[in-house]
Amino acid sequence: MGNWSWDVFLEAFPVVLEGLAITVALTIACYLFALIFGFFWTLTRQIPIRPIRWVLFWIMEFIRSTPPLVQLFFIYYAWPMVPVVGVTLDPFTSAVLGLGIHYSTYIGEVYRTGIEGVDKGQWEASRALNFSTRRKWTKIILPQAIPPTIPMLGNYLIIMFKEVPLASTVGVVGILAMANNYGAQHWKYLEPLTIVAILFLVLSYPSAILINKLERKFNRRFDKKAPTGSKAN
Repeated sequence: MGNWSWDVFLEAFPVVLEGLAITVALTIACYLFALIFGFFWTLTRQIPIRPIRWVLFWIMEFIRSTPPLVQLFFIYYAWPMVPVVGVTLDPFTSAVLGLGIHYSTYIGEVYRTGIEGVDKGQWEASRALNFSTRRKWTKIILPQAIPPTIPMLGNYLIIMFKEVPLASTVGVVGILAMANNYGAQHWKYLEPLTIVAILFLVLSYPSAILINKLERKFNRRFDKKAPTGSKAN
């Protein structure tokens, strides 16, 4: 098997595994941040002042068009050098902000798609009932807009989990950083990096299967609702 060594594999496995908790915690933190901040980008579509809406739109497009690695470098290395507003952040916080803001722009689009999918009659009903803005969104719009987007949001969770190793470039010691450290110390990279790949496969593949099942479930659910609405018309 060439340079492959099972002894190195078994020795490296617990070392690499030490970084799994950080990787999972960072994924959850980034994802929660993106879920919450995604609403900000969705709400910017509702701003009645066109110049502000235009500026925010292009800021979002700039974030989406820029590699997340560049954004991580800017937050961790460049932002502390910015006059007045510059601040030094620890690696974990920098990664949460960098990856969270980047993916919040995509999740904001998911929210927008779900909201636009709500039947216009529901908006009219909320106005007819004289609901406040808060009640309209919490009682009518969001309960109907969010469920169809759950499979897509789940896919972004998997994508983010696989992008989290980028944080090792700013000092977050996850499984990739642990594998690289082990490889540098022992001049053995094949086995620890293989462990990283296995861990990502073991955690990502079952999640992808679950997301696919959820997607089929919601597709059947909303496909069944469509004919009912058409018959009513």
